[in-house]
Amino acid sequence: MTLAAAAPYGFLSPTGVEVSFLLVGLVTFAAALVTVTTKQLVHAALWLVVALGGLAVEYLLLTAEFIAWVQVLIYVGSVVVLLLFGLMLTKAPIGRSPDADSGNRWAALTVAVAAAATLVWVVVDAFRTQWIDLDAPQGTTAVTGAMLFQHWVLPFEALSVLLLAALVGAIVLSRKADAKADAKADAGTGGAESPADAAGPADKERQR
Repeated sequence: MTLAAAAPYGFLSPTGVEVSFLLVGLVTFAAALVTVTTKQLVHAALWLVVALGGLAVEYLLLTAEFIAWVQVLIYVGSVVVLLLFGLMLTKAPIGRSPDADSGNRWAALTVAVAAAATLVWVVVDAFRTQWIDLDAPQGTTAVTGAMLFQHWVLPFEALSVLLLAALVGAIVLSRKADAKADAKADAGTGGAESPADAAGPADKERQR
């Protein structure tokens, strides 16, 4: 990534790209906020499309075309579609779902604010007065591959392990839920007598 000195730039004279970046960022933030606060699962998935699409536009404004198209193809085109198929196959309620609210909103809000503040502090402390030169190519495959496999190999592999652990945990939890459901079903039908056993001797003679 090419960084330029901060001398010819200033916050009091923003360019059109910077204003567009700010406006799209506000729309993306609002869409993400509605995604995590709505009680309608389908609406949450659709607002997630808006949030991820807004991120793709932000990448385009930063001249990272390759990353923007990856964002659209993988997240908007695959992850959200998979989420919608999951909602349909599990017969999730279309309207409001009381189960969508876990009751831990304040804890979730505290964690989200702390994570956002930490991320903003890390980015500001890392770049401070440096500016990205948008005239130089930023998001080509060569630049992205060089940055990823030279400077971000360890975080990339750590994220891969984290995603794998989440996938394994989801499989384990789903198998436990299925086992509990089967146990409850067996317990509910274990003590009931079949119609043939419940019938008396006279009824059995009539059936013969």
